[in-house]
Amino acid sequence: MRNRLVRFTDIGIEPRLVKALRREGIKEPFEVQMEAIPDSLLGRDVCCRAPTGSGKTLAFGLPLLSRTAAAKPKRPTSLILTPTRELAEQIRVVLGPLAKSLGHRIMSIYGGTPYKGQINKLASGVEIIVACPGRLLDLINRKALSLGAIDIVVLDEADRMADMGFMDPVCDILDRCNRSRQTILFSATLDDEVADLVESYQSDPVVIEVGPKEVSMDSMEHIFWKVDSSNKLVLSEYISQNFSPSIIFCKTRAGSNRLGKQLTDLGASVAVLHGGMNQKQRDRSMRKFSAQNVRTLIATDVASRGIDIQGVNCVLHFDPPENGKAYKHRSGRTARAGKKGIVVSLVQRSQMRYYKRIQKQVGISSEITEPRPELLDFEIGQVDPREGGVGGSAKNRRRKKKNDHGTRKEGRDPGNKKRIKKKNGGRHRQRGAKPKQKRRRRT
Repeated sequence: MRNRLVRFTDIGIEPRLVKALRREGIKEPFEVQMEAIPDSLLGRDVCCRAPTGSGKTLAFGLPLLSRTAAAKPKRPTSLILTPTRELAEQIRVVLGPLAKSLGHRIMSIYGGTPYKGQINKLASGVEIIVACPGRLLDLINRKALSLGAIDIVVLDEADRMADMGFMDPVCDILDRCNRSRQTILFSATLDDEVADLVESYQSDPVVIEVGPKEVSMDSMEHIFWKVDSSNKLVLSEYISQNFSPSIIFCKTRAGSNRLGKQLTDLGASVAVLHGGMNQKQRDRSMRKFSAQNVRTLIATDVASRGIDIQGVNCVLHFDPPENGKAYKHRSGRTARAGKKGIVVSLVQRSQMRYYKRIQKQVGISSEITEPRPELLDFEIGQVDPREGGVGGSAKNRRRKKKNDHGTRKEGRDPGNKKRIKKKNGGRHRQRGAKPKQKRRRRT
């Protein structure tokens, strides 16, 4: 929770940085920043449990910027390790203007981009690198840089790096850094491999815990719909059209591409994001969705952690998550910063028992019902395509004679493929069905 009585100067941030923060519209620190910054500025190791979206980028970024020393070619002095390309770029974008105000050079390092540009930047000298472990080790092996001058290391989303199997590369990287470095660790959880990392690579760390220990399920409406493969697409289209911005999670890259093409063919506004795309494609998808140039992001679990996208109204599990933990992190893309959110899971008959196990793991109990999209909460502040703008009351929306599909109000029910009656006693044919030909009377 933001404390309006505290300013950045009160917790030790120097005037140049405070001025740069104001230019970015940032005037007061969040809780995690107030807790973590003072000890970090003193050079102490910090171990902080904090959720994504709590303001942790500035919590570790501001002390790092303040304490970063000038760098020689190929010898950066500060390092931020992240699990994904998107998070690395997000951190660089946030810290870039602030670093410039202090005369520091910053760059991001990750796979999917040419080596040449990264090697040239390192050769010219960069103080701060924001890197994914794999590409960083590749560049070290190519003699493009040395970590011997690294005085400050930040491990962001440490639990996610553990989940992705990065612990060995992370340890390899830490072993190459200056032994007297400061190590700052941020993670959503502090158990298992993260606890081992703290014990092995931090010296008497200050332990800070902010927010709930796990993603809260209470701020979301959890809905489980019993479906078959034939109506998953039309339900996904309905969510995309009526509950934007939304994120649809698929299990595989091929599945994400297929669903993206199908929804685009139906007129939905979507972008696709997965690890099989090159970096320019991934950046383009993120920019479109963040700027709300598209209504829906279709993604694999690459978007389920570490990406801070505000204002997501609905998360749709098109394919089931790997486990309860994955369900929490996927679902945690919505209902952020005190806002409402809807989480919908499409459950096929063969997945009923699996989803019940997921519910038990995350501590919720919801009946798996027939699809009733008309009962979903429309009052979550989304841009309603039928009103042509933000908001609009439910009463006004119900008055609309036509919806995005071009059908009448009592038209196609996304949860039911059968024809359904209209109030006037007539019938509405399913979308795509051929109209009956009228017989002409002979004269």
